[in-house]
Amino acid sequence: MKSIFKKIGQSLMLVPALLLGMSFVLAPTTFAACNADTISTNPIQGGAGCSQGTGTATTIFGTGGMFQTISNILLFLVGAIAVIMLIFGGVRYVISGGDQTKVTEAKNTIMYAIVGIVVAFLAYAAVNFVTTQLSAGAANS
Repeated sequence: MKSIFKKIGQSLMLVPALLLGMSFVLAPTTFAACNADTISTNPIQGGAGCSQGTGTATTIFGTGGMFQTISNILLFLVGAIAVIMLIFGGVRYVISGGDQTKVTEAKNTIMYAIVGIVVAFLAYAAVNFVTTQLSAGAANS
């Protein structure tokens, strides 16, 4: 019974990783139009602009920036795993059959999953605060 739950848990953790990987492979990318004038006036920035796909982030910080996008994806994955573990702990609690050690293990799983959800929300708030302050600082300078 324990190995079945272990296999189910491993397969559930594999699903978000596969979906994230497939999104990068299947996402159509078109590149910005380039001409000789763009590259000749500023070779480094012009070349970087030519290699940038359309619809990608143009800034590192701020709303829609690369840092915020990557951190949002990672925080979503952490939150999703915490919710899955919360459900897993609930199932373990229900099937414990009154065995005190199994009940304690299930309660610990539920408690740590709730702590994980709280940490994910706090991390999301902290990341949004920092990126807002950095983008506001960059706009003022």
